[in-house]
Amino acid sequence: MGPAADSSRDQGDPLARIADALERLAPPPAPAVDWLASPAYVWTDGAARGVARLEAPDLGLLRGIDTQKARVVTNVTRFAAGHAAHDMLLWGSRGMGKSALLRAAIRTAQAEHPEAIALVQVGQEALSQVSGLFVLLGRIDRRFLVFVDDLGFEDNDGAGPRLLRSWLEGGVEARPANVRLAVTSNRRAIVARNMSEQDNPINPRDAVDDRLALADRFGLSIGFHNCSQDDYLAIIEGYAADFGLVWEETDALEWSKRRGARSGRVAWQYVVELAGRAGKAL
Repeated sequence: MGPAADSSRDQGDPLARIADALERLAPPPAPAVDWLASPAYVWTDGAARGVARLEAPDLGLLRGIDTQKARVVTNVTRFAAGHAAHDMLLWGSRGMGKSALLRAAIRTAQAEHPEAIALVQVGQEALSQVSGLFVLLGRIDRRFLVFVDDLGFEDNDGAGPRLLRSWLEGGVEARPANVRLAVTSNRRAIVARNMSEQDNPINPRDAVDDRLALADRFGLSIGFHNCSQDDYLAIIEGYAADFGLVWEETDALEWSKRRGARSGRVAWQYVVELAGRAGKAL
């Protein structure tokens, strides 16, 4: 049988046709990300994508958290400059600007040290893949702040806290020298409120201490608390002045009562409402 016959037989092979069809249907491999090109990245499903613009409020608009702001900005700027810097845990009340402050601090550091530092956000569902991310980042001549937002562990999750502790303490899978961790959480202990010594009948005190000690592994553990009425109004005042919006104190307070809270997030939502009433875009 000649070559022509062999070719015809190969083309008629059902398995070969299926393989060809699958190759045509399969999406092309994602291009390798350029770790020097973007101000921020998102890490998910074992791969990264660049973010062309890092959205963050101006630091001057973040009011009511002056002490926290100074500590975070100083630490991130030191890191961008190549100096010693801490891993950070930002914990406390919802809506008080923890993640916004981290993004704003990165923007500030990037203005002072262009291209020296980038933010890499990691979803909690991708925590198990962070070791692979560390391997990649350790090869890059740039500093990276790996950011996990709104972190919390379930009562029966022992692997997550152990993995985080390993990264922070310099274990086998610890983050490289050009990487620092920043975590936000609603609670300092990063565990559920109902965790108690009775949750684990075997060595319960050790189980509780093991989790609660996570906060101590961060060089900076910074609390954010519910803002006072004065702070809430000051936040609105700052936004309104920046965007040229007219507002009334009684209306702003009524808005917070309807929302059932006073926080930076609620203040921003009120500002969005003001802009909408005025027919303006933000």
